[in-house]
Amino acid sequence: MEKVKPFVKWAGGKNALISQLTNYYPVELKNGNIERYVEPFVGGGAVLLDILQNYKIKEAYAFDINKDLINCYNVIKTDVNKLIAELEMMEKVFISFNTDKREEYFYKVRNEYNSYELGETLSVKRAAEFIFLNRTCFNGLYRVNKNGKFNVPCGKYKNPMICDSDNLKNVSKLIKNVTFEYGDYKKCEKYINCNSFVYFDPPYRPLSITSGFTSYTKEDFSDNNQRELAEFYKKLNFKDAKLMLSNSNPKNTNKEDTFFDEIYGEFNINEVYAKRMINSNTSGRGEISELLITNYEEQPKWNYQTNTTMKIVALS
Repeated sequence: MEKVKPFVKWAGGKNALISQLTNYYPVELKNGNIERYVEPFVGGGAVLLDILQNYKIKEAYAFDINKDLINCYNVIKTDVNKLIAELEMMEKVFISFNTDKREEYFYKVRNEYNSYELGETLSVKRAAEFIFLNRTCFNGLYRVNKNGKFNVPCGKYKNPMICDSDNLKNVSKLIKNVTFEYGDYKKCEKYINCNSFVYFDPPYRPLSITSGFTSYTKEDFSDNNQRELAEFYKKLNFKDAKLMLSNSNPKNTNKEDTFFDEIYGEFNINEVYAKRMINSNTSGRGEISELLITNYEEQPKWNYQTNTTMKIVALS
């Protein structure tokens, strides 16, 4: 099987960081002693897909508070051919139009998507609209307003890949034994034991006012939410599960900001480097550090990547 990649673009997605993150996976995963993988904020699923492709685990559980995203995963898992048929039809129509007609079609789909809510049963139609909007909207963002309505404008792509049928089929095969559930991160607790590896990728704490994009759902993720998550992390630590968590590094913009040092001070706080946009000005774009917090010791030897800088911040 060719390399399987995320089927959606996702703000803060980890696809570009995988080569660094793998250096921080617990040795027990690499040795085949981890039986269960759990991801409480699955998002675009880059880490989930990497682990399913490269490590032997018996079961996996993934959660997200974005109900439409979970619907997508489950549709791909159980009804990928119908989804592909829907997307191929939408792609054929969209590509055949000129720029003005494409925008008209995009907003027609967006209005339809915003006109109803997902019910209790899986919806191929809803999944197709979700992927279409993600593939054709500006910068591939998924953003909703306070009323939960998708509000990203149409992008300016010449030939967008709306239906990547081969990858969708490969994703479907790969996730056959993964349980996807709609709900917040706390829902994962009952699935976690001492043979589990848990990776948290919550909405990042904003580095600045202009970078405060956390609206994957109509709910925000405040500093109090970050503190609650840290307490949950500590609770799971007593289960002897292997835990890894990503977040922004506030010291990129304020050297005196010790927020994460304070709430995760008893754990290992590492730094990885990613190309991120920290504000709307081009001067604020480039390689910045992100935090990677683990409850286990780092590996003794690192597989350094070309032009990649990594360092460990040891906290007593």
